[in-house]
Amino acid sequence: MFVDHDVERNSERPGEISERTAVNEWLWSFENALRACDRDALLSCFGDECHWRDMLAFSWDIAPHDDQQSVVGDLIKYQPRVNARNFRVADGRTPPRRVRRLGNDVIEAIFSFETDVARCNGVLRLPADGTGKAWVFSSSLTELKGHEEPILQRRPTGIAYSRNFGGANWSDLRSAEQAFVDREPVVLIIGGGQAGITLAARLRLLGVDALVIERKPRVGQVWSDRYHSLALHNQVAINHFPYIPFPPSWPKYLPKDMLAKFLEFYAWAMECNVWTNTTFIMGNYEEEKAVWNATVRLSDGTKRTLHPRHLVFANGVAGGKKMPDLPGLADFEGEVLHTDDYYSGAKYKGKRVLVVGTGTSGHDCAQDLHGHNAKVSLIQRGSTTVVSVEAAAFNNTVHYQENIPTEDADLIGTAATFQLLQRGYQLNVQKMKEHDKALHEGLRARGFKLDFGPDEAGHQMKLRSRHGGYYLNCGCSELIVNGEIGLLQWEDAKTFVKEGLLMKDGRIEKADIVVTATGYYSQEQVVKQLLGEEIAWKVGPIWGLAENGELRNMFGPTPQRGLWFLGGGLSQNRVYSHYLAIQIKARELGLVE
Repeated sequence: MFVDHDVERNSERPGEISERTAVNEWLWSFENALRACDRDALLSCFGDECHWRDMLAFSWDIAPHDDQQSVVGDLIKYQPRVNARNFRVADGRTPPRRVRRLGNDVIEAIFSFETDVARCNGVLRLPADGTGKAWVFSSSLTELKGHEEPILQRRPTGIAYSRNFGGANWSDLRSAEQAFVDREPVVLIIGGGQAGITLAARLRLLGVDALVIERKPRVGQVWSDRYHSLALHNQVAINHFPYIPFPPSWPKYLPKDMLAKFLEFYAWAMECNVWTNTTFIMGNYEEEKAVWNATVRLSDGTKRTLHPRHLVFANGVAGGKKMPDLPGLADFEGEVLHTDDYYSGAKYKGKRVLVVGTGTSGHDCAQDLHGHNAKVSLIQRGSTTVVSVEAAAFNNTVHYQENIPTEDADLIGTAATFQLLQRGYQLNVQKMKEHDKALHEGLRARGFKLDFGPDEAGHQMKLRSRHGGYYLNCGCSELIVNGEIGLLQWEDAKTFVKEGLLMKDGRIEKADIVVTATGYYSQEQVVKQLLGEEIAWKVGPIWGLAENGELRNMFGPTPQRGLWFLGGGLSQNRVYSHYLAIQIKARELGLVE
């Protein structure tokens, strides 16, 4: 029997009636067509241009669709397995509203539904002209039935350790749990930064036993060890952690030490099991037992081999620092260091410094050196995308500036397929160009080479495709424009010599220090080193664009069973740690192979 959802007009605020009515009518028609697997009726629900991004709800995968036939074909394919039903405007979420997306006026709504095993949410965008055909549709698995997170009203009583006179208290139980003396972790997570800790928190609340190993002495030290002046380049609203947001009094742009200490607090508060001063040495997978043999070096120097069913690389999306093979650099008699080893320009006061590379790290190091009265020049080896932090917000934080809950902004922000993302990036690049026109003109006048990313899609597309090659300007560009920081083009250089850099015109740019802001090796190299060539070859590239526009081998299953990758910015880890944790839990329950 098909469900006819009532339109609750009386409970709506003024101005919401037509939006809610339009959404309810679409959901009613869609559910009837879906439950009947009626192809023609489903086709009539979607516009000539339509997009569906499924986040595990139907496909157990992150699966984009960008045309009517694939949308309807896969809905019909998956529906008999999942039995999706009870579609309705979601209670307690941002109500249906008229907004402008990618230059289109639309009615946007968050809806809820369920399948046989899960409760789900989604986003619907209907043209505001009243045609009633969906332009954007997303479906997201929110929680597994019977395995809901024990939070808020479902929080545990604490009876196991509260007022347990004569027995173990909470600290005793936590110490015993973290030791893993008499059990193996189900999941071993490599990396105690934001990716590893958020995933561990989510897995714990799903009842999956996880252990994080971190090579540094403290959780969050991956941030505190970075250069002294570092602060985040996007605003706090987009960077909150799941379950525990940042304090409301914290600054818009978080200093790295605040973030480091919060991360350490978060791991404690969310009861994550972490071994610090512990290094992953090597691992191999036993197909018959479906477990990893993962050897780690402990803080006391001893080794232990763990046998988790799942291994997650949460150590970022890149490997070790990449020192460039530049002509003559070995002959340079001054100090050479990578930005990974750079902490502060304080000891370089009055020194002459060449910084190789014009990405974010290169600019930040140059600005820090200038702030400590070093004489610094940037060496540009290729064109760079430069955007002011204000203009970057056109892409980065748009949904987080609409006065809606973070959870709703996350859902709305992940509804778009790559096709739509790219279109949005390209539209915003035009706005960025106008906003930053004077800045770009000044940089070009100094000889700085600019680009606007692949297909004119800006820094976000560079992030997705190569995780580098851009700079969100925090003031260094102005220092270049006014000549306080020098600029050299590598094409004008011949070779490094003992005194500095010999240019093709014969002059020598003298230097005491060379800082290489030349990035890191790929994650594939890390996998090859730790898991062997066979697994590295089997998995293939990690990060970058797959054929469907999703990030390769990220946030979902890889060709190697039991191997997962999680990385990216704080917002990506908040969002996708949920989907990765759900996928692991589903495999532990036997819901997915």
